[in-house]
Amino acid sequence: EAQARGYELVLQREPDNETALQGLLEVKLQLQDLPGSIDVLEKLVRLKPEQTNYAVLLAQAKEQTGDREAAAQVYRQILTAQPGNANALDGMVKLLIAENRPEAAIGLLQETLKTAPQANQIAPNTIDVVSVQVILGQVYAQQERYAEAIAVYDEAMKVDQKDFRPILGKALVLKRQGKTEEASQLFKV
Repeated sequence: EAQARGYELVLQREPDNETALQGLLEVKLQLQDLPGSIDVLEKLVRLKPEQTNYAVLLAQAKEQTGDREAAAQVYRQILTAQPGNANALDGMVKLLIAENRPEAAIGLLQETLKTAPQANQIAPNTIDVVSVQVILGQVYAQQERYAEAIAVYDEAMKVDQKDFRPILGKALVLKRQGKTEEASQLFKV
């Protein structure tokens, strides 16, 4: 609490001191002061809008306090500016799943994949296709839509054969289906 007061004194003199804001955020989180950390995160988001990690943390904090609509609004703002932001996509998908809206989550991910070629042509690496496919595969697996999950993971493996995430995702789906021999074969690749 003494550290928090110290940072707050610095911020009275220099309200835009990013180092003091980050320090205050860490202290607020250690003290489990979620409402206080939200205030600090909102200032950091205004001060450094290009650093989307602050906005993702803000959305997560708002969700934890039960304000899902505010969390969704923050995620939408991030995704409007950066449609391929994997952390924001993952957060928004988890929020939609928590609200029992898996089809909305699937639609968001499919739309992101549909716009990826054009977005990546305009600005390379805007949307990490494999990351989006992995998230989509996870959603399908959670919904026990195993054939669709495996199809998405297979497609992701074609995009980047060195990325282990789709291989792991497929193996986990196969294991959930009781196909342990097939799953173990994937790990030998």
